[in-house]
Amino acid sequence: MPELPDVTVYIECLEARCVGEPLETIRVLGPALLRSVDPPLSAAEGRRVVGFRRLGKRIVFELEDELFLVLHLMIAGRLRWKPPGTKPSRKVGLAAFEFPEGTLALTEASPKKRATLHLVSGEAALAEHDPGGLEVLDASAEQFREALLAENRTLKRALTDPHILSGIGNAYSDEILHRAGLSPVRLTRKLDDEEIERLYLATRETLVEWTDRLRAQVGDGFPDKVTAFRPEMAVHGRYKLPCPTCGAPVQRIVYASNETNYCAPCQTGGKLLADRALSQLLKKDWPRSLEELEARKRNA
Repeated sequence: MPELPDVTVYIECLEARCVGEPLETIRVLGPALLRSVDPPLSAAEGRRVVGFRRLGKRIVFELEDELFLVLHLMIAGRLRWKPPGTKPSRKVGLAAFEFPEGTLALTEASPKKRATLHLVSGEAALAEHDPGGLEVLDASAEQFREALLAENRTLKRALTDPHILSGIGNAYSDEILHRAGLSPVRLTRKLDDEEIERLYLATRETLVEWTDRLRAQVGDGFPDKVTAFRPEMAVHGRYKLPCPTCGAPVQRIVYASNETNYCAPCQTGGKLLADRALSQLLKKDWPRSLEELEARKRNA
C-alpha cells in the first residue's frame, strides 16, 4: 500500500501538472471504485483543481467550490500520467481523470478491487474521511508520546493504526522499528522515556529520508514504480538477507496477508519471535534464538 512518502511524492507530481487546470472528464471503469452518490461524480467535471492534500494514505483533489475527490489507493492501486485521451487499460484500469495536458490513469493490478473514490462537498464532509492519526512530521515529541501511549498496543500495530499515527503502513513501520532498535511486539506502555524518544526520531528520520529518496528517483517524471519492496530497505521484504547493520539474516512474522520483518540481534536481543504458522507446525521444537535456529540448519 502506498504510504506517506509515496503519497507525498504522488501529490507533488500532481500539483506540478494539475493545479489551476480543469478536470475535464472522469471515466470510471471499476464498478466498485465509486463509493458516493451525492454529489454526483459529474459535479466534479469542468471544475478547476485548486490544490491537493494528503489525508492519511488518501489523496485529496481540491476542486473549485469546496468539492473534494478522495482517492484511497489501498494495497494495489497505482497512478500513471499518460498523454491526453489515453484509454484506460481494460485489464487493470479503474478510472481516468482527463486534464488538458494529460490523463491521470488509476490502475489496480490485484483481482480484489479495493481502491475507493468519494466525491464530497465541504470541509466537514471531507473530515469524515480523516482517520485522525497524528501527523508525526508536524508533531512534537510530547504529542507523539501521548498518541503512542493512549492505548497499550504492540509497536507494529501502533505504528500502522491510522487512528494513532497518520500515513504509516507495513513497509515503513518495519524500517522505523529497525532504525529505532525496537521489537515489533514490544508493548507501547512498556517503553521507557529514552525508547519513546528514539522511536519518535526514527519515525521522523525514516519518513523524511524515504520521501527525499523517492523525490530524487522520480525527478521531473511521474512515479511509475511505487512498491513496498525496495532493495535499499534495511529489513522490509528482505527475509533471510543480511541485516545492513549487523549482517544477521532478517527474520519475519507472517500473519494473514501481511508479514513483519525484523533483525533479531538489532531489535529483540537475539530472540526469535514466534511466527504463528511455524509455531503451530514445530510446537515445542520452535527455536528460541537466532543461534539455535542456525544450529538446527547446520545439523539438518
